[in-house]
Amino acid sequence: MSATIHRLDNRPQPSLEPMVQLVAQDMNLVNAVILDRMQSEIPLIPELAGHLIAGGGKRMRPMLTLASAKLLGYPGNRHHRLAAAVEFIHTATLLHDDVVDGSDLRRGKRTANLIWGNPASVLVGDFLFSRSFELMVEDGSLKVLKILSSASAIIAEGEVNQLTAARRLDIGEQRYLDIIGAKTAALFAAACRIAAVVAERPEAEEAALDAYGRNLGIAFQLVDDAIDYVSDADTMGKDAGDDFREGKMTLPVILAFARGSEEDRRFWQAAIHGHRTSDADFAQAVSLIRGARAVEDTLARARHYGQRAIDALGLFAGGKAKDAMIEAVEFAIGRAY
Repeated sequence: MSATIHRLDNRPQPSLEPMVQLVAQDMNLVNAVILDRMQSEIPLIPELAGHLIAGGGKRMRPMLTLASAKLLGYPGNRHHRLAAAVEFIHTATLLHDDVVDGSDLRRGKRTANLIWGNPASVLVGDFLFSRSFELMVEDGSLKVLKILSSASAIIAEGEVNQLTAARRLDIGEQRYLDIIGAKTAALFAAACRIAAVVAERPEAEEAALDAYGRNLGIAFQLVDDAIDYVSDADTMGKDAGDDFREGKMTLPVILAFARGSEEDRRFWQAAIHGHRTSDADFAQAVSLIRGARAVEDTLARARHYGQRAIDALGLFAGGKAKDAMIEAVEFAIGRAY
């Protein structure tokens, strides 16, 4: 197993399968908690929640909690409920995001807001947030509660930051990184860190797992934003060009705008302000991004953060868990190839 992500072109396509196999038994127990806690006497709640929870997602965030516990040799079972709490937080944010973005596809299926409407999606998202906090309280650790509740607040701040940055051409790379660090990486980091808390490991190991998750989350989102301009709906599970039509200033656009000619910038000004949203306009955006090598440079930054994630695992002994967590980084970046 390579300890770097620079050999991706010379080895089989990385996979999440080693992590899936590593945590399979634990994941069955987590899924049982998820199924139990998404129930309600109000039939719409489990129906709508189940549409997304059973919708084919990778469950990467709860898997990170379980894999981190394996890495630490944790013998208990507290991480099962906490991994379920992590998944509920993630699912709640997805339900809310789809309402904010007006999305039609999520994981290749029609979004809940398209089927049941925005009010139901928002309220069921609130229900899942509440369930996640019930699970945290039941765990009994104030430190775990602080980590996950802080992550929830940071995610919301990141989404608001992204909302206020939409259709603004003065958004630089640092603000973009602040946004994805909050809306994506914060939960990756928390999902990993809580395993060290329940395993009662030293602060240095907590910090290392936090760094692993945080850098993996940034790399993961960088790749997501890059493939919006180079992939298709079947691959991504959402409509190609969604970010473009929503006026999101993701890194490929930031780089292409900065490197473009005056004519290119006039196109981006019109597009980001919502005046160029046709398929032909999206094709032009893709052409400009390719011409500016913005996707390549976005992926280069993803590789940088991926390597930082791998480096953070240097504190831990080798083994199946560490190998699976390294390959998860390689998978996150390899999706773009």
